[in-house]
Amino acid sequence: MHTYYEKTEEKEMDKEALLTELMNEYGNGVLKLIFSYVHQQDIAEDLAQEVFVKVYQKIDQFEQRASLKTWLYRIAINSSKDYLKSWHTKNVQTSEEGNMIEHMVDLRTPESNLIERTEEEELVTKVLSLPLMYKEVIYLYYYEEYSIQEISELLQINKNTVKTRLFQARKKLKQSFVGGVN
Repeated sequence: MHTYYEKTEEKEMDKEALLTELMNEYGNGVLKLIFSYVHQQDIAEDLAQEVFVKVYQKIDQFEQRASLKTWLYRIAINSSKDYLKSWHTKNVQTSEEGNMIEHMVDLRTPESNLIERTEEEELVTKVLSLPLMYKEVIYLYYYEEYSIQEISELLQINKNTVKTRLFQARKKLKQSFVGGVN
């Protein structure tokens, strides 16, 4: 028969194992997602750490209405938005700007085609220049390969709103490539 202490210790070991698994499987995705909001590598790394601390603290509250990945990304999105709304973000300017291109585009090899790389960088730059509501649906749909339904659940908005934002974002991107206005 296990004592209360032994059961608690086993439960903590299970939480640690699950956290390690989540960090290994989704750590880079969470970091990229946060970076797509904050545009600064060091801040994205700090927020990603905070996200995993929150996950560890609240894993017992996970209700399994969605996948662990969806729950984890929802926490990351909320943390990113909270950071962007914070007094510090609005009132303190930082001199260090991150380079999203390095983090969203997988640079294959040094031998990779320069033209292809330039086109990818241009696309990423144009996606990053979109307003947040368009950028987040483009990122989740094309980079994370979420369905419209999953994006709707993640962002807690109507499916038709997701579709409209994707349509508008594509339209703005097309205009920017043709030389039109964003």
